[in-house]
Amino acid sequence: MKQTKSKKIIIEGITQTGKTFRPADWAERMSGSLSTFKGHRIQYSPLLQPIVKDGYKCVLLDPDLKKTNLSLYNSILEFARTNNLKICQDLEDE
Repeated sequence: MKQTKSKKIIIEGITQTGKTFRPADWAERMSGSLSTFKGHRIQYSPLLQPIVKDGYKCVLLDPDLKKTNLSLYNSILEFARTNNLKICQDLEDE
């Protein structure tokens, strides 16, 4: 029986009008809310991590975050909507 993974959400660091979102480290700051340190290095959670897509900083958000931290999940999506950031589905987990 094949287990299907939930599609991850990508919040792109570009606004709906095509402007690069600032500050430049916004994705790392946002992802830091679930990160840990191990051996003096930051480790991002698989539920929330910074990535680069098409040269833009982005955040990869796993919908499973809803199960463990609904308020954080909702606040991340609200942040994206408030700042008119592009939101799309990552198809690589199919």
